[in-house]
Amino acid sequence: MHDPTSPHSPPRRIGSWTLIATAVAVAAVSFGYVGGWLAPHRLTPEKLVNQLQDNAGTFAGYRRNHAKGVCVMGYFDSNGGAQPYSVAQVFEPGRTPVVGRFAIPGGNPYAPDSSVPIRSMALRFAQANGQQWRTGMNSMPVFPVATPQAFYAQLQAQQPDPATGKPDPAKVGAFFAAHPETAAFLAWVKTAKPSASFATENYWSLNAFVFVDANGRRQAVRWRMVPEAADAGGHAGKAGDADYLASDLAARLAQGPLRWHLQVTLANPGDPTNDATKTWPDDRRTIDAGTLVLEHTEPQDSGSCRDINYDPLVLPAGIAGSDDPLLPARSAAYADSYLRRTSEEAHLPGTAAAHMPPEKTR
Repeated sequence: MHDPTSPHSPPRRIGSWTLIATAVAVAAVSFGYVGGWLAPHRLTPEKLVNQLQDNAGTFAGYRRNHAKGVCVMGYFDSNGGAQPYSVAQVFEPGRTPVVGRFAIPGGNPYAPDSSVPIRSMALRFAQANGQQWRTGMNSMPVFPVATPQAFYAQLQAQQPDPATGKPDPAKVGAFFAAHPETAAFLAWVKTAKPSASFATENYWSLNAFVFVDANGRRQAVRWRMVPEAADAGGHAGKAGDADYLASDLAARLAQGPLRWHLQVTLANPGDPTNDATKTWPDDRRTIDAGTLVLEHTEPQDSGSCRDINYDPLVLPAGIAGSDDPLLPARSAAYADSYLRRTSEEAHLPGTAAAHMPPEKTR
């Protein structure tokens, strides 16, 4: 998550609490779940994005989270399976153009790909009627905490000590002791390893959303992108290769498009929609809504994803946010991060993308 030469770089071998802190910190920033809906005197997106910067460092002009990534282009081919539940045009049979971005969590754009076990997929579906659906997903089934307040407390506990460059194990331990809801994520972390490819990952929405049909009926849902590619690619990159994910993706796409199936899970009454730390039972009905087809990559410094803020509450008619408090928190934080990085770019020498440093993220 950090540049190995950074004073904040975690050591290769650290205590058990610090190891857990590193893994959970990855997830904590994997969505950038930072407030925006709370009363300003209690918690603000500015305060929480500042804390992200305190933890990971500030890299001017880069996203405050998911700073290292690559643009992808393609389309979503709907099979009509979700149409009975949502009037969103994207679910009508046919193709919808997609601009996406793969990334790894964290604010360091120079972090080695093997430094984190989580990968992310962000997508913007551009409907023919002008409405958009934007979504950000991650390769983990649950989030560590359920509220922006808990997320902020987590960030504070994991801030590196200036004297050591590492989180204080006592503070990390105290945080987890006070937040038993992290148990499901910690259990997943024990099995998580950095994958060798963006192409072979499942990507979960984590938050619940609401589909609205033609009669105004509302159905709580979560979704997941399930890959057709199944090969694990052996080990996570070649020795000494810090940037293997982008090259692997380009090599795979040179052989042909990559595909994921959009699997939409329908909640039963009583299933929690306001807690991303809890999964729904495995027997819930799941429908295949269509296929995401990615055809080529673009550089993130000049590609089509560069200026997109993947705000998860940019939704078309037929899809709505749920009562999950992390959703408005994400939206506010993304806006704050976007304003910071674009303001910084405006003050860099020259404004043309051609003059930006390689792999610059906007």
